Amino acid sequence: MDFKKMILEDREKERSNKFEGTLLDYLEIIKEDKEASKLSHKRIYDLIMEKDLEILRPEENVRVRKLFGNEIIKKYNFFKEDFFGIEKVLMKIMNYFYSAAMKGEEARQVLYLVGPVGAGKSSLVEALKKLLEQCPPIYVIKDCPMREEPLHLIPKHLRADFEDLLGIQIEGDLCPVCKYRLQHEFNGEYEKFPVIRQGFSIRSRKGIGVVPPVDPNNQDTSILTGSIDISKMDLYSEDDPRIFSLNGAFNVGNRGIVEFIEVFKNDVEYLHTIITATQEKSIPSPGKGAMIYFDGVIIAHSNEAEWSKFKSDHTNEAILDRIVKVEVPYCLELNEEIKIYKKILNKSNFKAHIAPHTIEAAAMFAILTRLSPSSKVDSITKLKIYNGEEIVEKGTTKRIDITELREEAGLREGMNGISTRFIIKAIDTALSSSEQHCINPLSIMESIIKAVKELDIAEEEKKRYLNFVQDNVRKEYNKILEKEITKAFIHSFREQAESLFNNYIDNAEAYVNKTKLKDRSTGEELYPDERFMKSIEEQIGVFESSAKGFRTDVTSYMFYLVRNGGKLNYESYEPLKEAIEKKLMASVKEISRIITKSKVRDKEQDKKYNAMVEEMKSKGYCDYCCDVILKYAANNLWRD
Repeated sequence: MDFKKMILEDREKERSNKFEGTLLDYLEIIKEDKEASKLSHKRIYDLIMEKDLEILRPEENVRVRKLFGNEIIKKYNFFKEDFFGIEKVLMKIMNYFYSAAMKGEEARQVLYLVGPVGAGKSSLVEALKKLLEQCPPIYVIKDCPMREEPLHLIPKHLRADFEDLLGIQIEGDLCPVCKYRLQHEFNGEYEKFPVIRQGFSIRSRKGIGVVPPVDPNNQDTSILTGSIDISKMDLYSEDDPRIFSLNGAFNVGNRGIVEFIEVFKNDVEYLHTIITATQEKSIPSPGKGAMIYFDGVIIAHSNEAEWSKFKSDHTNEAILDRIVKVEVPYCLELNEEIKIYKKILNKSNFKAHIAPHTIEAAAMFAILTRLSPSSKVDSITKLKIYNGEEIVEKGTTKRIDITELREEAGLREGMNGISTRFIIKAIDTALSSSEQHCINPLSIMESIIKAVKELDIAEEEKKRYLNFVQDNVRKEYNKILEKEITKAFIHSFREQAESLFNNYIDNAEAYVNKTKLKDRSTGEELYPDERFMKSIEEQIGVFESSAKGFRTDVTSYMFYLVRNGGKLNYESYEPLKEAIEKKLMASVKEISRIITKSKVRDKEQDKKYNAMVEEMKSKGYCDYCCDVILKYAANNLWRD
């Protein structure tokens, strides 16, 4: 690799991208490209939309229909690699930017993100700031502290003519510094004023301003709007722009973004600048200077406690009226929560092996703490329904409706519970303490239990969290593990399950319709095999008195599924799926127990055991975690 060549090529590229001209040159550019003068909200909206979006329609996407009913979901490619399970939040944010880009009322409003700690508010803002850094450079008045739009140089009385000629709207006015320079350096000849191209930078404070919480006893508005250079006060009068130091967050964030971190930790008087910056699109100069035009996206975020306190005070109505509030709850979809942890872990330098279902167990616990209790279903069932799984009430064809569960839970679901950071720290702890450089669901559960015990929360809440790990998650993991070991033992598990399913459906349909079955091999007509059907139904507690109703429900549901374009397989109807899996597991339970517990195996047992281990390793286990998991299974799954 030629490092010098790479450096020189980059320098040449930077040089070729530079532009310096006059207002006249810029007007020629605008004539060809009207988008060069776009405002801040439209710039960000266009940047996001450049990466396109995917529209998910419920009639075309089964998962969308299960999770969102008849609502059309838009997935923006810009967000899809880093944000999971908050599609509706992102749609609200994009609705704000679209309306603001069209110069609607949102263009004069603060975008305010509120939610629990670790829900992703700061990450969303960081993503937008980094997007601006990748934005092509914009045209600005050279040496202007506000990096303002060069069209502001055009006098008010000529603007209508220029707007007609260029086919654009000119909004805003010159800052005091550029006004002074125009009069004294360029003798009012605005067409000669120099214009350059300049990019955005977080570190260099170009187009991106950040306002952290300020000590209430020392709130200096210069952080927002700049200050007066005291060293020049002996030389110039108080209203002379040459004494202004326009380096506040609103000054540097003009034409870009101004971020308020934990905004309501500040006193309300400190935030009054937001009122004029939004509604009037202007901010005060330091000292006795005139108001300065401001075009920027103001994004604020805080936790819910500060928001509740702030909105309860009626004297804050002026600011509240200028806020577009978007709630950012925790993710409530298991599959999406898993993606969050994997994304964060991929950014770390941990090289340990992670056994299958490890991250799933951690995510399961996190979501259980966030779900509101339901009188309709147990916690694990609700978790599965929120994950887009179709759960049918046992013995019926009625699916449990996710909409009913959400209505029961209310709007605050997802605004409480365990944060993503808590889980990641628990995973990091398990990784750090692993001597074998391998973690598994058991070590993660142990790490979470220790972390919960150290939490500074009410004892009742702590007890509830521990119960989620020790009872709900562990029981669900035991079921998953039992199926996994059984599948590893029976390599053709899926084929056998499908075979049992097809056989049962054929027999049930013949039974319900009071017809005979035709043997596919011999062509012989046979009565439905009730003994076979009973052997499956009894696995889930369906006995003689309710067998007829169950068979009728199964066949009705299958017809319903086919009519609606669904695909038939053994997983189509949850109660039947459970019965088939239990039937298969029952047939190998004894031999699985012997194989996993035997200290001394005969040759045949050893062969089967090794084949099972190899199958599990092909599914992502290593020798160490496979041994740990099988020992755990032997002691916990198939007890006499």
